[in-house]
Amino acid sequence: MKTPFEKTIELACEPEECLAALLPVRDALEVLSGRWKLPILIALSSRPKRFKEISKNIKGITDKMLSKELKDLEINKLVTRTVYDTFPPTVEYASTEHSKSLGNVIMALKDWGTLHRKEIIGN
Repeated sequence: MKTPFEKTIELACEPEECLAALLPVRDALEVLSGRWKLPILIALSSRPKRFKEISKNIKGITDKMLSKELKDLEINKLVTRTVYDTFPPTVEYASTEHSKSLGNVIMALKDWGTLHRKEIIGN
């Protein structure tokens, strides 16, 4: 049985096939790139949260960066922003069904990261 990596290598026979196989990977990496997007999605995975709640959950992120990353995630339909008609207005962020499809990807990255750490630093 071939591993996913071996299957990917098979796709790379011809340059056109290789480029076609890499396009979705590039798209995914572009959407999830950076230090903060995955932690934000993980913070929102359990329930909707207000801006300051997210900020408190993610150590080291600035409000400016959190705002930028939330906008990017909203554009890519991974987060929704709901404004409630209160005074002052209440804004809540929530993960979408589309973002929940990243569960296996996040777990695979975690597993690979664990293996990589063991390979590099032996822990």
